[in-house]
Amino acid sequence: MTKYVLLDADKVVDIDFSEVKETSEDTLRYSLDGTKTFVKYEGDTPTFLEGYSALTKAEMKVELNNGDWDEMNADDVELYDTNNL
Repeated sequence: MTKYVLLDADKVVDIDFSEVKETSEDTLRYSLDGTKTFVKYEGDTPTFLEGYSALTKAEMKVELNNGDWDEMNADDVELYDTNNL
């Protein structure tokens, strides 16, 4: 099952892209104000995400629909998966 973790944008430098579905900083989605992003992973929690709360797909949809993210893709979390995983 895919899990989602919200991160402050200034934490992007800590992301180990070999452990998440995103492949680089260029494939991340950011909140409208640019202060938040998120990553997706399956399986064990990546070391760099220890201490963060993982969200389910349903919980991530709620987050994306709160007005902080672009409306075009907010209704479908899968659209945020640039690799269509």
